[in-house]
Amino acid sequence: MDRLNLQAEERTLLGKKVKNLRRDGKIPGHVFGKGIETEHVSVDGKTFLKTFKEAGETSVIDLKIGTEMVRPVLVRDVSHNPITGLPVHIDFYQVNLSEKVKVQVPLVLVGEDPESVKLGEAIVLQTLNEVEVEALPTDLVEKVEVEITSLKNIDDAISVGQLNYDREKLTVHADQEAIVVKLAPAVSAEMEALLEEQAAEAAEAQAETATGEGVEAPVEGEAEREVKEGEEATAKEEPARTSLK
Repeated sequence: MDRLNLQAEERTLLGKKVKNLRRDGKIPGHVFGKGIETEHVSVDGKTFLKTFKEAGETSVIDLKIGTEMVRPVLVRDVSHNPITGLPVHIDFYQVNLSEKVKVQVPLVLVGEDPESVKLGEAIVLQTLNEVEVEALPTDLVEKVEVEITSLKNIDDAISVGQLNYDREKLTVHADQEAIVVKLAPAVSAEMEALLEEQAAEAAEAQAETATGEGVEAPVEGEAEREVKEGEEATAKEEPARTSLK
């Protein structure tokens, strides 16, 4: 596939002044890399979004700053506005096409669901969503696909060491025994109801223990009133004493 192109302009506005660029539909960013001086740039927002949608963070982009020579870069990071979700800053990493780089690559499940899943007996549980890979910039992949059709029975699993990728071009930096995906038992509606019932009973028992096995503590003031009433009743029942002279 031909490399993507993106035009950038040298940026002199820094700090809070970059809001003027965003107002004009541009996104500020900078270019950095091994052995090069960081350079501040800006790109057209709509053009970048279109390019980034196709390139992602693993495809090399030919970035041309002004009229100077093209630089091969990867999009290393994109910061977004927390409210609008629009990009507000871009980090471009300039690469050496003859040196390997490390990036995070997503693991994507593909293939037909196993029969046990269709029958409701099991669920597909993905425990690892991405791995770090090392390769030449032009050999990087967008994703690593994980074929789940081979999973048949409960506890069947696929580990990192079983992933299918070009081992001559890619090196995966992860524990080869780490589980990527497995078949786990599905919880039936009856079992779920039973678990909820047991949880409710446990909560009720705990509440009774906390209040003295169901005996409620008197409301503040009631204890004093009960004592006072008891003293009055005792006074009425006790016979009057006659003083002997």
